[in-house]
Formats: sequence, structure tokens, C-alpha cells
Amino acid sequence: MIAILAMVFLTGCKNNSSKITIVGSSAMQLLAEQAGNDYRLAHPNSNIVVQGGGSGTGLSQVQAGAVEIGTSDVFAETQKGIKASALRDHPIAVVGIVPITNKDTGVKNLSRQQLEKIFSGEITNWRQVGGKDEEITVINRSKGSGTRSSFEDIVLKGKKAVRSQEQDSNGTVKKIVSSTPGTISYISFPYANDKNIQKISLDGVKPTNKNITTNAWPLWSYEHMYTKGKPNKQIQKFINYMLSDKVQDELIPKIGYLSVNQMKVKRDSNNRITKIGN
Repeated sequence: MIAILAMVFLTGCKNNSSKITIVGSSAMQLLAEQAGNDYRLAHPNSNIVVQGGGSGTGLSQVQAGAVEIGTSDVFAETQKGIKASALRDHPIAVVGIVPITNKDTGVKNLSRQQLEKIFSGEITNWRQVGGKDEEITVINRSKGSGTRSSFEDIVLKGKKAVRSQEQDSNGTVKKIVSSTPGTISYISFPYANDKNIQKISLDGVKPTNKNITTNAWPLWSYEHMYTKGKPNKQIQKFINYMLSDKVQDELIPKIGYLSVNQMKVKRDSNNRITKIGN
């Protein structure tokens, strides 16, 4: 009996050690879920659990040791309360961010200055940017959202965002904008393939992954996986899978992300852009 109990205990420990919980960025959730499912099929003893909650949650949870991997759209060193030196960064992919409007606005292109003024509250009617005479309703992402942080860093550059309704997820934002006249918001590229919303070009540049590679489309961020220090063998094995050709060359482009290997420029935590190789 003692021998049987010992075997059960050891088996339980082994099963627990194979569990990897991934929490954080809703922009990366789609990729993490699909890759996690594929990984489980190839590794039957693995247990990959993926949850959203936002980049802030991912970073704080992995820092606390509550989860094995925290996903984030932003660099850990930019977030208050996060000790970046205690975490290890594993950049997995790049994701574009695109402003979207309800189709009734009559607007398909904005300048970066116009976009800034809309989200800072200086422009309040679509007529001011060539659209119909209709009040602009801004839908923002919740505080703690990495997509929001990236968008505001690039677009507002320190300006205060207009007070507005806030939503937690890309999916909810898309649903509200598609059904509510006069609305504008922003979502990640993988969620933007919907005929019921209008994707907005910036200064005549279309929101495409090809334009992201050179920063011609400036609204993008890295999708990071953070671990608390050096990952153990089980976690490193999964991260290696995320960086493998199967994920980088097949899965990532299939669902709308961009492989880190495709980038011709890189962005640092201070939003400085430099050419790769220079």
C-alpha cells in the first residue's frame, strides 16, 4: 500500500510539473491558444492552459510566480511595479494594431495628427475629418491593456486620452464598433478581418503586415513571453516550439501575426526604431 501511494504521489508531481499556465495579453491569446493546442497534440503528457487578462496581469502574475509564462504586448521595464531584471524576455511575434470605425462614418483614411486629436478629444465630429456630420464616440481599451499602452505611446505621445468607454478585449471592441454608429477604436490585426468594420489607413498607408516590417505602418508591438528568470526544461521546450519554423513560418502568418524573423526594423522599450543589421 505504501509503495502504491508513493507511486501515485510521484505520478501526481510529474503531471503537475508538465502544466504550463500562460496568462496575459488578449492580443496574443489567439496565438497562444492555437499553438498550445497544437503542442498538446504533439506532446500528450503536456498541459498548456491559456488565459487572457491583459499584459499588466500577465507581467504581475509571472513576477509573483503564480504562472509559468506571462504574455505582454509591452516591455516589462515600461510597467510600474514590475522588476524587469527578475524576468526573462522571449519575443515571439509581432502584431499590428489598426484603428477601426463603424462603417457609417464615411472615413477610410486619417492622418496621424487627426488620429491623435480624435483620441485626445480635440476632434469630436466626423465632419472635421471628411466624414458625415456625426459625433465621434471613442472606445478605448482598459487600463492594463498592452494594446492600449502601445497605441497611446505611438499615437498620443504623452497626451492625455479623452475620457471614454473602456473595454477589456479585442472581440468586445470589434462587436461594439461594428454595431454602434459613430464609434472608433483600435484592435489587433488578427481580430480585424470583419466586413462589418472599417479599417482606417494612416496618411494613405494601409494596415498590412508587409508595411509593418519596415515601420511604414507604425502601429505595432512585440508579443512577448516572459518567464521568471531562466525557464526550466519543460517551459524552455515550449518556448523553443513557439520559435520553431512550424509556428514562425506556418501558424503565425496563418492567423494574422508577423514572425519576428520577418522584421527589417526593431523597436526598443523607448519606442526608438532602428534597422536590423545596422
